Amino acid sequence: MLVKQNLNNIKNSLPENVALIAVSKTKPVSSILEAYQAGQRAFGENKIQEMVEKFDILPKDIEWHMIGHLQSNKVKYMAHFVHLIHGVDSFKTLKEINKQALKHDRIINCLLEVKIANEETKFGLSFAEVELLLKSEELKNLKNINIQGLMGMASFTENNEIVRDEFKTLKTFFDSLQKYQSFNVNPIILSMGMSGDYKIAIEEGSTMIRVGSAIFGSRNYN
Repeated sequence: MLVKQNLNNIKNSLPENVALIAVSKTKPVSSILEAYQAGQRAFGENKIQEMVEKFDILPKDIEWHMIGHLQSNKVKYMAHFVHLIHGVDSFKTLKEINKQALKHDRIINCLLEVKIANEETKFGLSFAEVELLLKSEELKNLKNINIQGLMGMASFTENNEIVRDEFKTLKTFFDSLQKYQSFNVNPIILSMGMSGDYKIAIEEGSTMIRVGSAIFGSRNYN
């Protein structure tokens, strides 16, 4: 019952325009079902194999979000069902997503991951790289993807001003992307904010938060 309670507490505090992705990575099917029975339908995983296994077992009206760093050679395993890929950080990966989506006669929704934290462990494109990608002629050839916006992760720090500044910077950049709107670029989603900083992210304009431990409890890593 704790999962349901945590979920409802978070949902009741969210503005209407903010979507909640319940990050279920490493969590058992029983915990996901508890969240599902409480009305949650969007779940996030960071390992494709684990997400595929859960997709096979769980109800088919679940929206699966790939939130981890994505290796292009593994796209094929989830291309038939993934709802949104959050962490696209190269044109090569976009091309592979497009190729696999075409095989399944689908259009796969993607977010470009932007590096906003000053940490070497974080992945992501620079602002300049995002703009080059969106301006490129090659992008027009990718008819089976839909770039729906950006994803970013703030620095892992207790200094909330650093976190706020990083989110604010990403929101300003996100707002500038409307000029690139086209048949496969529709920037409507700004995915930023996790269990520790989602309240700040929402204040700074996030439209999608990725919350795991605040719903399911702390995570055990083997």
